[in-house]
Parts: sequence; C-alpha cells; structure tokens
Amino acid sequence: MNTRPPGAGSSFIVHRSSLSVMGIVNVTPDSFSDGGVYFDRSQAIEAALRMEQDGAAIIDVGGESTRPGSEAVDEGEELDRVVPVIEGIRARSGVTISIDTRKANVARAALDAGADLINDVSALRHDPELATLAAQRGVPVILMHMRGEPRTMQENIHYDDVVEEVMRELSEWRDDAMAAGVAEDQILVDPGIGFGKTYDHNLELLARCEEFTRLAPVVIGASRKGFIGHLTGQPSGPTRMAGSLAAVAAAHRGEATIVRVHDVRETVDFLKVLGAIEAWR
Repeated sequence: MNTRPPGAGSSFIVHRSSLSVMGIVNVTPDSFSDGGVYFDRSQAIEAALRMEQDGAAIIDVGGESTRPGSEAVDEGEELDRVVPVIEGIRARSGVTISIDTRKANVARAALDAGADLINDVSALRHDPELATLAAQRGVPVILMHMRGEPRTMQENIHYDDVVEEVMRELSEWRDDAMAAGVAEDQILVDPGIGFGKTYDHNLELLARCEEFTRLAPVVIGASRKGFIGHLTGQPSGPTRMAGSLAAVAAAHRGEATIVRVHDVRETVDFLKVLGAIEAWR
C-alpha cells in the first residue's frame, strides 16, 4: 500500500521533462461530461485509484461544476463532497492529489486531508485568501484563464487576439500570486480551453500552446470539451475520447507539462506510443 500522512509533501515536481496525465474525478451531479458518475464517495475513491493504476500522475478532485451556465455550490456542500474522497484516496495511495476549487476554506480542508496542489479556475481571483493559503502552505497552484464566472463566461465573448490577451491576463494573475507570496516555481498556467472561449479560440489556443510556456509550465484541459463535439458531431461524454486524444497530441507538441483528462488509460497509452515513435526521430 502506497500511503503517506496528510501534509507529508509530494513527489510531484512542477517542472517535468515529459507530459504528465491528470485524471479528473468530479464529485458532482452536474458536470458537463461525467456529472453524477462519481457522485458517490466510494465510487469516486475507486475511480481515482483505477486512474492511478492506469498511469495518472495526478488525481484532480472537484466538488463544484464549472460547466457553462453552472451555479456556485455552497461551501459546506463542496467540503462535504471533496474532503471524504481525498481522505479516502490518501488512506490507500501516495498519488499526487489536486483540489479543484475557488474557495480558500475548501482548499485548506483539502490540503489538511492530503491534497498536494490547488487547481483554481479563477486564477486565485475569486477568493483573495486562496493566494495567501497557497503561499503559506508552499503548494503548487494552477492558474486557469477565465473571464467572468462559469454562469456567465460564454456570454459576450470577444478577443482581438485570443493568445495575446490570455497570455497578458495570465501574466498579470501570475504576478499577483507572486506578490501574495506564492513562489514563481510553484505556479502553472492553464489557458482555459472552453472557459469563455469560442470554437475558433479553443483551436488557436491549442495550436499556439507552446507560447504559454514562456510564462510558466502549462496545463491543458481539453478533454471531451464542446469544440470536440462541434468538430466530430459526437455527443458529450466518452464518445469524444478520440477527439480528446488529438488535443493531447497538440498539448504534447506544444510542450505542455500536464494534460487534464477523463480517459486516463487511453491517454497514457497514446502518449507511450507517441513518445516511442518520436524517440526514433
């Protein structure tokens, strides 16, 4: 059994030479792609352990859906969803655990339960105390780009140059995190595929992924997103897996550090074969 106590640190290194796979465990009834699948705590824990066995380096646990149009979840409800799952995973595994939250109190409880890093879709802007917490605990943080709130982010979308503007805003938010005491080498950035972006914006962000590596290590979360359905005609869910792997290939080519995915085993196998082929170039 590969276990370690909460607060014991993680073997995960932010700056990696190869692409790491982050498995998604949404402990919610309403996520856009897998809502309700892992809403039961025991199912969520078992799913996380399977993802680790399948090759996930990180398990991302979230208790609040951030799909377009979604409403915020009460802090108490979010805590009740994620903390027992993190405790359950940590009791049986030493895998790196990420807490997907915008709330400082949820992140604090998650770190106490055994989580190792914070993944915030608001880039530490929703709750100012979250930056202070990350600095105090010395944990890595993922700053994702999103304008507005999940409820409103797909309204009135406009960019003159999506890569330039997302880069500029992420740079500002990275600097804000550092001003709050978060170490520069503990910051990762996520351009926010599907978060307040159009179909064309998502494709351009993936095509120009490597430009974001000038800011920090890059996280790409394109798994099963709407633009894949737009291209393939596949409905939401596992039928979008093949299209999701194409996005993983773009992240790999763009020198991303982490891909956040639903289909861990398939992604890991895909990257093994792609890496073996490229080793002969």
